[in-house]
Amino acid sequence: MSKKEELIKAETIITGHVNADFDCLAAIVAAGKLYPDATLIFPGSQEKNLRNFYMESATYFFNFKHLKEIDKSFVKLLVVVDTSRKIRIIHVSSILENPGLRIHIYDHHMKSECDLNPELIIKKPWGSSVAILSHEIRKRNISIHQEEATILGLGLYEDTGSFTFNSTTEHDFEAGKWLLQNGMELDVITDLLSRELSGQQITLLGRLLEGASTHTINDHEIVISEISTPDYVGDFSVLVHKFMDIENIKILFALGRMNDRIHLVARSRTSDIDVGTICANFGGGGHVYAASATIKDRTLAEVRDELFGLLYSKVTSRLNIENLMSKPPVAIPRDMTIDKAVERMTQYSLKGVPVVDNMENMRVVGVLEQKIADKALAHNLGDVEVEIYMQHPFSSIKIDCGLHRVMEIILGQKQRLVPVVDNDKVIAVVTRTDLINLLVEDPARIPESLFPDKKQERNIRNIMRNRLPNQLLDILETAGKMAEEIGTEAYVVGGFVRDVLLTKTNFDLDLVVESDGIEFAKKLAKKMDGRAKYHRKFKTAVVILPDGQRVDVATARLEYYEYPAALPTVELSSIKMDLYRRDFTVNALAVHINPPSFGKLVDFFGSQRDLKDRTIRVLHALSFVEDPTRIMRAVRFEQRFNFRIGGQTLSLIKNALKLNLINKLSGYRLVHELKLILNEKAVFSSIKRLNELGVLEAVHPMLTLNSARTQVLAELEKVLSWYSMLYLEPPIAVWKTYFLGMCMGLSKAKMEQIYDRFNFSQSERREFVHLREAIFWAAGNIMNIKQDLKPSEIYEILHPVPLEGVLFIMARTKREAIKKYISQYLTSLRLMKIDVSGDDLKELGLIPSPQYAKLLKQTKLACLDGIIKGKNEQIDFLKRKIKEFKPQRQT
Repeated sequence: MSKKEELIKAETIITGHVNADFDCLAAIVAAGKLYPDATLIFPGSQEKNLRNFYMESATYFFNFKHLKEIDKSFVKLLVVVDTSRKIRIIHVSSILENPGLRIHIYDHHMKSECDLNPELIIKKPWGSSVAILSHEIRKRNISIHQEEATILGLGLYEDTGSFTFNSTTEHDFEAGKWLLQNGMELDVITDLLSRELSGQQITLLGRLLEGASTHTINDHEIVISEISTPDYVGDFSVLVHKFMDIENIKILFALGRMNDRIHLVARSRTSDIDVGTICANFGGGGHVYAASATIKDRTLAEVRDELFGLLYSKVTSRLNIENLMSKPPVAIPRDMTIDKAVERMTQYSLKGVPVVDNMENMRVVGVLEQKIADKALAHNLGDVEVEIYMQHPFSSIKIDCGLHRVMEIILGQKQRLVPVVDNDKVIAVVTRTDLINLLVEDPARIPESLFPDKKQERNIRNIMRNRLPNQLLDILETAGKMAEEIGTEAYVVGGFVRDVLLTKTNFDLDLVVESDGIEFAKKLAKKMDGRAKYHRKFKTAVVILPDGQRVDVATARLEYYEYPAALPTVELSSIKMDLYRRDFTVNALAVHINPPSFGKLVDFFGSQRDLKDRTIRVLHALSFVEDPTRIMRAVRFEQRFNFRIGGQTLSLIKNALKLNLINKLSGYRLVHELKLILNEKAVFSSIKRLNELGVLEAVHPMLTLNSARTQVLAELEKVLSWYSMLYLEPPIAVWKTYFLGMCMGLSKAKMEQIYDRFNFSQSERREFVHLREAIFWAAGNIMNIKQDLKPSEIYEILHPVPLEGVLFIMARTKREAIKKYISQYLTSLRLMKIDVSGDDLKELGLIPSPQYAKLLKQTKLACLDGIIKGKNEQIDFLKRKIKEFKPQRQT
């Protein structure tokens, strides 16, 4: 777990006994239906195989967590299944010490004495714990889906010996009947329990079956399947053999990633394809009918793609790239301007050109596409050199390269043009048009994995159902059904999808429909008893439901930016173009919510790969030109998720800063992005990153960090973290406190320049002027004190200062005594209330006047110092003070 990731605050957890069997695992899943908000915890198994079964199957489908991911102090309810003994749940022994912990137990071991002191215990002499929990689920009319029914059935059949053990009861048969009615797959259970396979092998066999895909190559049906597991599993070839028997396959290639190696096992029942030759290319061996290889230092995707390339090379005649490429190439030097490059491409009717170091050495350094050059020209960037917006890094090939590599680059990587090089010198190019002309004649040459826009589809329906509250699922399902009824397509998009995959909380629903978003929002609001607000210019709307939940609805659209840093002009488009307009690939994911394909993940831009690689990457080269605020967003997401900004994206940020595009942003847009960053959790690291990249200097040179500001900002993060844990009122504007640190040391005159840059209103300026003056006055008083201060003196110094300023002073001072004074003020002195009020003064005969406030303040100061206590003493104190003042009395 990353240091920046928070522990899961689960109030309810479900677990079972250590050395868990299938009944225990299934019972945990079943209990999850009774406690839908609970977190499932795997208890561990003595059998490594069974543990891998859980890790590879139960975790994926039922969202189990490791105990180390849980904030143990937060747990209030512990649900235990398949045991009632403390000694058998030692993995959660630390949680048993939680004060007020409640325990619920579901168990079928009657002879085992309970020593857990449960609030609820359901213990029956039935053949399995699954039967007990199934009975409870049925009583509550809770529905289950097929995957749940199957895993529950696995536990039921194992613990009853497929209903042959003497411990089996009629209740177990009833549970079996109910599970069968809910889609329990008996063939899966029979296969898993009847074959003498380990738990790991069971998992892998099931995943081999599930992940298999059939490809027709030169009239041969070839099945390819792949799996991943963190540990090595023996007898992988046995699984491949069983796989062939079960499915009656003639040619099978199975790829298994185990730890840091890829294991390839190939089997064939025909001599037409020599699997031994294929495996030999991976450093392995064998013969025509059986072969294998072990591959190191390669990813599963790389091995799979090379396998496709080999199959197409061996099964079909190898295409000579020399017959496909275009030569001589039209190239442009890296120092040519954009406008000249556009002229060159227009002259030769080219969609892209290789960029070379110079026209003498022809060393290729990048690729420039016409669409990027045209957009740059539209943004008045014609005098910029092409090397700034050329595609780099890029892929090139040698003249002896195979067809598959060309397809991988053009179709898989979306690189329109591939330079053919000899010793880094470009000698020819293969264009997208060249490849299309070939594939139109023989489309079977294209591996399925490389079809444009047809990447391996993934459905995250089960992940959504396990990770989202029912309220959000209901909204998505209702919106999806409505879209289906009116004949349109609807998607949930953006950060919501990203955070579901990252297992982070995000309840901000952002829907996109491929029709009129405003009309869709109106109908959705009516259907769900909400109300809709809309913005016709941007074709967007928000639905506000009765419980306050907001649902943003947008028309699938493409945004055109008329000039750099401008607000967008909106046009109707498709979901792909709508996602293309977004800032980063990790935010360019969508999930289809129409019923036939609910949960289908839409990923046009390799977003899943970037999430896995923890990379922030823009979708196109002019992204920061069109919207420079994305520079600040890139830093915000990078620091929030502990990702890294990709190399090319980092280069584009630096280029945008060189072009001074930040200067074209309005103060309003800048301060909006800055506030978002300063309200994040990783504020200090974000500010340092902005400074490191030169963004702060671009916003305003006077914001650049120095050592003093750096020290105070680092301390501010600690102080604000401490203060947030106190849960005190009123809430503070965190961003203001950090902004004070960023502007530390600036004079009033220089601050006016900062206010101007951010377009602060007059009221905002007055607020910050007052805040800075109050800090200066209070800091001067409290930091120059040499003797100990009384509580009343601390209060009088700090009370006039807004809370943001008090926290800033606490972070700025290095004297522990002052920190102690400020802590005392924040946690007790400012919160202390006196028992008297203006009504008491009135009863004492004092005419309402400004003296009321003065007398009440004196009373509070005396209480703070402990001079007086309780209301009676406070009344007496007021009487004495009134006599001292000798004010005019009421007649």
